[in-house]
Amino acid sequence: MGQLSVNNLLGIKYIKKQDIDLIFDTADHFKEVLNRPIKKVPSLRDITIANLFFENSTRTKLSFELAEKRLSADVINFSSSSSSIKKGETLIDTVNNILAMKVDMIVIRHPNPGAALLLSKNVDSCIVNAGDGTNEHPTQALLDVYSLKERLGDLDGRKILIVGDILHSRVALSNIYALKLLNAKIKICSPLSLIPREIESLGLSVETNLDKALSWCDAVNVLRVQHERMEKSYFPNDREYSLLYGLDKKRINKLKKDILILHPGPINRGVEIKSDIVESNNSIILDQVENGVAVRMAIIYLLASKMNISKSHETV
Repeated sequence: MGQLSVNNLLGIKYIKKQDIDLIFDTADHFKEVLNRPIKKVPSLRDITIANLFFENSTRTKLSFELAEKRLSADVINFSSSSSSIKKGETLIDTVNNILAMKVDMIVIRHPNPGAALLLSKNVDSCIVNAGDGTNEHPTQALLDVYSLKERLGDLDGRKILIVGDILHSRVALSNIYALKLLNAKIKICSPLSLIPREIESLGLSVETNLDKALSWCDAVNVLRVQHERMEKSYFPNDREYSLLYGLDKKRINKLKKDILILHPGPINRGVEIKSDIVESNNSIILDQVENGVAVRMAIIYLLASKMNISKSHETV
């Protein structure tokens, strides 16, 4: 088995296509493991991983924890609400104190862009970015693209649409980087108020009419409207947003083809997507959740192997 070109997973912009291929090949092995009666391997026995989540999370936190335990790692879950950070301790001091307890790897989600990069430069540990502010969410992008490849095969030339709150989405940026590495065609669709100014520098096609965009694509990744990150109003109200940019059965039925529908979650049902679409045959949303565990197992295993902290090289 090959090695990753990086020692940390800080963002998709730091990795290569070969890294994605290696992660996906390894995820295939671990997905087979997850479908066995005994869903566990001793690959990271005696390795300790700390999950530091400074933002609320359900899917990502549970997925990482399950991935780590399926690899037989010891897991520590850190709660910022009951930590010394509330007393003024810096992030770097907090992490160094955790590492002093012989922790081998840090998985971090933080509201500030660049938090994972900061740690990688100031602490002696392997860092996995589980989402940093509005910057990147690399593991989500990898599981999204893995799910697409599973259904569509080679993504070279495939048309992938990203709809929704691009401005506040770390998922969008990581997906864009990953899809570009795999030579997919990318279009974004959103109100102009939710499109970042620098998006043109990425060479993306922009469409403000959702029906035109849907008729173009092979798959659409629907992003949540992130009200919690908005300091002002970017559109009149949720009802108007849903009318112009929400996915429902009526809108999908107008297409003369089948398209795949993804959503990174959590879902605002009735805003960016209706329940009849979430539960439709076009939806691969639950596939994304399932694949998230295998992809994160692959990432953790490969990083541990690269840093020589893996006590065993048995993968399956």
